Amino acid sequence: MTEALALPGLGGRRTIDQVMPSVAAALGSRGFANTLDLPEAPRYVVLLVDGLGETLLRAHADAAPFLTSLQGVSDVVCGVPSTTATSLTSLGTGVAAGSHGMVGYTSRDPDSGRRLNSLKWDLPIDPVIWQPRPTVLEMLQQDGVAASSVNDAKFVGTGLTVCSQRGVPFHGVNSVWERLDVIVEVIEAAPRAMTYAYESRLDHTGHARGCGSEQWREMLTTIDREVAELRAELPDDCVLVVTADHGMIDLPMDDRFDVTQHPSLLQDVTLLAGEARFRHVYTRAGAADDVAAAWSAMIGDRAVIRTQDGIEDWFGPIAPEVRGRIGDVVVAALGDFAVFSSEDFAIEMKMTGFHGSITEPELRIPVLIAS
Repeated sequence: MTEALALPGLGGRRTIDQVMPSVAAALGSRGFANTLDLPEAPRYVVLLVDGLGETLLRAHADAAPFLTSLQGVSDVVCGVPSTTATSLTSLGTGVAAGSHGMVGYTSRDPDSGRRLNSLKWDLPIDPVIWQPRPTVLEMLQQDGVAASSVNDAKFVGTGLTVCSQRGVPFHGVNSVWERLDVIVEVIEAAPRAMTYAYESRLDHTGHARGCGSEQWREMLTTIDREVAELRAELPDDCVLVVTADHGMIDLPMDDRFDVTQHPSLLQDVTLLAGEARFRHVYTRAGAADDVAAAWSAMIGDRAVIRTQDGIEDWFGPIAPEVRGRIGDVVVAALGDFAVFSSEDFAIEMKMTGFHGSITEPELRIPVLIAS
């Protein structure tokens, strides 16, 4: 079996689940640790730009002059898997995936054996039961901070929103300019305030066009200008933190590894989930070692393939109710490799930009501070 790699991130590096607790501590709330050494302030805005990896930002610094002019927290990673649902919930709860249970873009519901899409929330599962931990936002609210979330109106009440941002007012917006106005309005409304906001367009552009495309660079420049305008409109005593949920890499369109063309790899496999760069493989009872060996023999050093033994260095401590959601075998792609399944995930075959795995460009995220 391919030798396991230690996760860059839980071995002494800073992680996304430290961002909100650090903000809470910087706001003066008790019971939180400011492990990122954020500046003390009475008001904070945390803006997450989906797909804005640190490696990408530095490689395209000329396209983002405002963002790259900011000081930040060095060497921060999002955690594993490097994907939106997992990272947003880690950010929102202040704990890693093994504790909050959002273990991927898709994962198995142990009760039904069916695959849950954590963005579409396409199974009849109560998100509060699936992710019972309180959010940092609601803990701030209970401590007297005017906490809130400003996000696209279409996300109100979704499973992911409930898992990652529940317990505070949700301000749904329908445009970038409305988002700016609402953020400023809610921050100015209270002497101690914190709001979370989300920007999705860079990630969408990367998936469709590639993070090396001119369209991606143009979108980065647009977002850079919008963030600068937001900072200019915020009160002087408010700190703006800009971060991301993962990075991204482009994969060649030709010669993609489609597991449906290798039926021997699907023997004893009951379900595939995750995504192309980080595949959860669920097996019949007792078959995990054999399945992992078969996948390793075919894939070789193009991926890190592990069973659940010792996988806490990727997911953090794993709660008993979460373990069954994680693949009996997990396949973390390296280089420009990925595990596609044209039968189960046809849309991925059409995409250019990807994330999810354990490589530095996927894991590294910025935490930029605009005081």
